[in-house]
Formats: sequence, C-alpha cells, structure tokens
Amino acid sequence: MKKHNFYAGPAILPEPVLRQAAEAVHSFEDMGLSILEISHRSKQFTSVLEEASTTASELLGLGDDFHVLFLTGGASSQFFMTCMNFLNQDETAVYVDTGTWSTKAIKEAKRFGNIDVLASSADKNYSYIPKGYDVPSNAKFIHLTGNNTIFGTQLHALPQTDVPVVCDMSSDIFSRTIDPSRYGLIYAGAQKNLGPAGTTLVMIKKDGLKKADRDIATMLDYDTHIKKGSAFNTPPVYPIYVCLLTMRWLKEQGGVSAMELRNEEKAALLYDEIDRNVMFKGAAAKEDRSLMNATFIMNDGKQDLESEFLSLCDEAGIVGIKGHRSVGGFRASIYNAMEKESVEILTDVMRTFEEKFG
Repeated sequence: MKKHNFYAGPAILPEPVLRQAAEAVHSFEDMGLSILEISHRSKQFTSVLEEASTTASELLGLGDDFHVLFLTGGASSQFFMTCMNFLNQDETAVYVDTGTWSTKAIKEAKRFGNIDVLASSADKNYSYIPKGYDVPSNAKFIHLTGNNTIFGTQLHALPQTDVPVVCDMSSDIFSRTIDPSRYGLIYAGAQKNLGPAGTTLVMIKKDGLKKADRDIATMLDYDTHIKKGSAFNTPPVYPIYVCLLTMRWLKEQGGVSAMELRNEEKAALLYDEIDRNVMFKGAAAKEDRSLMNATFIMNDGKQDLESEFLSLCDEAGIVGIKGHRSVGGFRASIYNAMEKESVEILTDVMRTFEEKFG
C-alpha cells in the first residue's frame, strides 16, 4: 500500500529525488565511489556546492545581492548566530513571538543584546499571527518566523518597515515567492521543505546588516563560511547534494511561483473539507492558516472519536497525521513534495469518517 506521508519533519521528498539520491549512494557521477565517501574538496562536490548556492539564489530571485551558505547546527544554531554576528550588546533587535521556535530564538538572542518582543500570540496558544504593531526605526533588525509547524499559522505579509528583516523560513522555504529586498538574512533548516536533516540554508544580504564588533569564534562567524564557500570544514556532503536534487526538481516544476499555486490548491482542498465537515474544526485563525501545516481538531462533543479517525487514516496508508501535543488533534503537513492525490485521500477519509460517526 502506498504511504501518504504527512509528518512535519523530517518531511516528504519528491520521488525522483529519492531515486537519484539512492543511486548516488551506490555510485556518484561514474566515479566508482559513493557520494558518502568522495572528498569534499573534489571537483565533483565543489561543483555540487556551487550549483546548490546559485540555484537557491535563482529560485528566490536573490540575484547577486546575497551570500548563500550551507551550514550545520540546524535553524536552532541560527537563533544565536544571527545576534552573535550582527547585534552589539548596546543595540536592540525586535522579535515577534508566534510559537515554539520564535520563543527559542528570543531566549538565545537575549544573550547578545537588547531584545524587545513587539507582539506575541501566546495568549491564544499561538493560534494567530499578531498584527498592528509598530516597528521602532532604530531597531537593528526585526526577527520573524515565516511558518509555525506546530500551531499551523503562517506569516502572509511582512510588517511595514524599513528595518531589515531576519526570517526563519525553515518550514516554508521555496513554497511561495518573496521580495528579497525586504530581507537582511534568511535561514532555513533543510529537513522540512528542502532536503534531509543535516544542513541549514543561510542567505545574508551583502550590504544589509552591519557586523557586530565582538570577537566571534571562528566556526560561528559568518565571514568564515562566506570566505571559504561553505567549506571551511567538511560540509554535510550528502544533505547538500539531496538539497540540490530537490532544487533541480523545483525548477522542473516551474519554480517557486508554480509551486506557490500548487500549494494554494492543496491547502484550499484540505481547509475546505475541514470547514465543511461536521466532525472537525480548524485550530488556527482562518486568515493566518498555513499552506504548509494544516492543524485541525475534533468538533465540540466529538473529541472521544480521535482514535477512530486515526484508525481510518492508518487503513488508508496515511501516516504522521497526529497533531503536536501543544495543540492536540491532527496536523497535515503538505510541503512542496506532497502530491495533490495524497491530500485527496485524506479528505476522502475525513468524509468517510463523517458518514460513519457524524
């Protein structure tokens, strides 16, 4: 039976990418060696790294304005590296708290300067995106989280400000078009929407944020990795290669703009069923619903039927649908690689569940 993978991450990858990645484990580019054992200084992998960087820039329309890096440590390392590199102790950065990951970022940021939390949706368990706040013009940068995997919310518009935006796009990178001019730095852990766990994509505007004047450990200094082209030490060769395969696949699909339309179609299909079905209701505010992670719960009086719904999902080959403990209910992660067919299978199960128990 085909499995329909709705896990939030590590997440689904396109079938052609999995096939090519598997072939490379056996033999990479007729070298007679596995991608897992080639030198990271070889011309073959240098070519991979260069193409991965240029393709990421091309897909997002960055032009020559950004340094593109593939680092390690996950997005969690960027929580402190951004401030360590760009925020002096006497300067202020502003943050918007929209969930677990922004909360963690705020905690780390406070080690390096003054942090002002402009707005938070903690009062309603992060079920919406705060709006209507003013961004101080003297802030070094504003930090935002593009998409919240746990709570199923997504930032659909940037605040009106000339202050550089630092954005965690770990779970919605390449899922929709952006205006690169608004950003000073973008980072994204690969394992949600780009590739396997093990590398983090970091894009830094060349004339954007002014460097902090503190002494920074070599491995934590962005300049180190910029100068060495993401290869100061041994980079995560295989994850970067799979990211490149995914980005090639994205280009074949028509690029980010085509992917955005596809994602909107899938999300509309699922949210329409959530809103129509008497057994369910959405967990996030409608205007802030995520195109990547749809969260929904049982309707009032139906909560004791969760296990029955999960059983029906299991019978249909649907995996990873159980919601995070912070929200409960269910979460369907419908990243770029998720086929519309899988979303249709899920909505069919939802209708069957309603017919059986509604």
